[in-house]
Amino acid sequence: MARILSTHPLHPHASAMLAGAGQLVIASALDAGTLTREAKDADIVIVRAHLPPQLFEGAWTLRAAIRHGAGLDMIPMEAATAAGVLVANVPAVNARSVAEHVMFAALALLRNFRVVDRDLRAKGWLAGREHANANSELAGRTIGIVGLGAVGQAVGHIATHGFDLNVVATTRSMQPAPDKVGFLSIDALVEQSDIIVLCCPLTPETRGLISRERIARMKPHALLINVSRGPVIDDDALIEALQKHRIGGAALDVFSTQPLPPGHPYFGFDNVIITPHMAGITEESMMRMGVGAAGEALLVLAGKLPVNLRNPEVIDHYRRRFPESD
Repeated sequence: MARILSTHPLHPHASAMLAGAGQLVIASALDAGTLTREAKDADIVIVRAHLPPQLFEGAWTLRAAIRHGAGLDMIPMEAATAAGVLVANVPAVNARSVAEHVMFAALALLRNFRVVDRDLRAKGWLAGREHANANSELAGRTIGIVGLGAVGQAVGHIATHGFDLNVVATTRSMQPAPDKVGFLSIDALVEQSDIIVLCCPLTPETRGLISRERIARMKPHALLINVSRGPVIDDDALIEALQKHRIGGAALDVFSTQPLPPGHPYFGFDNVIITPHMAGITEESMMRMGVGAAGEALLVLAGKLPVNLRNPEVIDHYRRRFPESD
């Protein structure tokens, strides 16, 4: 019977799909040593935590590493490919969840939700209500989207059709823009946007993309929302800008170091919303991601290639390892 190792528990629908195909095992811990040891006799690894490159060196039976979600930065692609292991993901299925989180965060910042809630609870009704005079509406502002993949497009759709925002975007391909979206360079986008939303993948090109220089170009009231990956932002530069009140605020769901250490400067700002990498996690999206990952696993175990294969250059090596595969 096949052995399927998942770094985290799966949605019940996904677990039920895999029940007849193999033994589903949940990793006992997420450190590199434990994951490497527990993957040694696995046929499939379903991934919601960073895999160490050494995991692929001794996993002789491993056919595929399947990302429970879209981002591939948790899987060392070179190590997987060198070992002849297929890498797949489940793109786009949590885009709506992330996009809704973006709008929630923008509204919470504009309505000063953190301080209203805090003072209402601690000081009473009038103390909380006092902050309302500084609240702002969302409609009519310009939202700049960095990265126009599934998440970026979902943000743009909700922003345009749900909140009457002006939408601009920047993307690597600069493909024809969706309806009512204007393309700008990254520098023009940060200068012109009232709300800047980071939806891009983490790549060598996007690491440090929101640099000290680009933060300095932002409007004094600009809001920065990050649902991509932490290293896209220069943390020191953003913290300095917040301390000096050079931007309006930030909503951060991802960080260069996760979990974010207690006492980190981001926790000290009233105009910063911190969430624990949860923008894409809802009951609905967890079902879609789990079912998608399980479906890819079943294909691989049946000798097929996954639908969303992300390292096609591995196919010849993979078929030499598993000659029975199609």
